[in-house]
Amino acid sequence: MKKVLSLGIMSGYFAISLKAQTDTSENPTMHLKLSANFCSNLNYYGRTDSLTSSGFFPLAEVWFNENFYINAAPIFVSNKSTPFDYAGTVTTVGYQFFAHEKKWFGNLYLVKPFYKSDAQLVQSALKAQAAFSLSHLNKLIDITAGADVKLSDKVDFGVTAGADHIFRKQFADNSVMVIDPSAYLFAGTRQFTKANEKTGFLLPRLGEADSKQVSQFAVLSYEFSVPTIFARGNLQVLFTPAYVVPQNLILIEGRPDLSEKGKDTFYATIGIKLIL
Repeated sequence: MKKVLSLGIMSGYFAISLKAQTDTSENPTMHLKLSANFCSNLNYYGRTDSLTSSGFFPLAEVWFNENFYINAAPIFVSNKSTPFDYAGTVTTVGYQFFAHEKKWFGNLYLVKPFYKSDAQLVQSALKAQAAFSLSHLNKLIDITAGADVKLSDKVDFGVTAGADHIFRKQFADNSVMVIDPSAYLFAGTRQFTKANEKTGFLLPRLGEADSKQVSQFAVLSYEFSVPTIFARGNLQVLFTPAYVVPQNLILIEGRPDLSEKGKDTFYATIGIKLIL
């Protein structure tokens, strides 16, 4: 169900929106959803650029029925060197479903980003992503597991595991508030170049080194969030505070420019959505 614009954040953001919307109304006919969203700290599994960018992304969603959807979000980045810059557009095609009396929720989606060649976002190397998640829903706690394939110059595989619990309150005027405290773990392969000192017979050859491509599977981040949606009629207000803890950052000795940047970070995503 879950997360520069972090695809972890995007998938989680869409999934909780869908669940809340499913709770409040089920519209099997084709309809359009438009939203405007702001993220205070753009990150990719806790990885960030050196400028600590925030982002604004309007989003247009077309729902052909209650299962099949497509959407597109142009991303505008703001930081201390660039006040407002278009970084690219992320498009998604997805299919969601409920099964076995709505005790299971599945989401299959394909993501195709179109980043500018000079985009400074950490995930701008991503060319495409395919992902699937399955959640078991119950009154106590929802359990989610997922997997994905990411295509850049190479191919990486990822897995997701998480738990959440939805609190839903309907008011006298038929407005609804949904709060969904969530905890997720993200892991996957990472491919990087590792330098090794060349060795001769028994002794290393000082000053000489070679390199090799390394693929490593590791935990990428832990993320704790509280997605919150207030819905009244065709209008939704969304607020998601989150705390991300990046893990296993790739650090290259003597080359901070090639090392991954990231630290434990609190950030928030705010949005307003209109369902037409």
